[in-house]
Amino acid sequence: MQAIIQRVTEAKVVVENKVIGEINQGILVLLGVEKHDNEQSADKLLHKICGYRIFTDDQGKMNLSVSDVQGQLLVVSQFTLAADTKKGMRPSFSSAAVPDEAKRLYHYFVAQAQAKGIEVATGEFGADMKVHLVNDGPVTFRLEV
Repeated sequence: MQAIIQRVTEAKVVVENKVIGEINQGILVLLGVEKHDNEQSADKLLHKICGYRIFTDDQGKMNLSVSDVQGQLLVVSQFTLAADTKKGMRPSFSSAAVPDEAKRLYHYFVAQAQAKGIEVATGEFGADMKVHLVNDGPVTFRLEV
């Protein structure tokens, strides 16, 4: 399981010209699920995201986590993260989880984040989404477990 995380001052997801998920200060999580992923990988990745110190403290150092700043998460499914881009001019998605399993683990990830007391907004799994964000910094990381 992997994620691209971006520290944002605001972010939203639009489907069919309607905002379906929106946050203020927090992390936009683009979540990719692969064939070998399970609940344990989701738990590990969520733990890492919630504890990852990418928010600045009073001295301007990245020492605070999303939990420390009481930030929010916007979790968006992103199957293209599972792409193999090593050969050729077209990505291969053979390592991506099948849609039903990816959806199950996506919803599991969101539910676990909510259980930690973090305010979570989401995209719509499998939909054609437009993601709008103000990347704060810009600060962007790729995390995987």
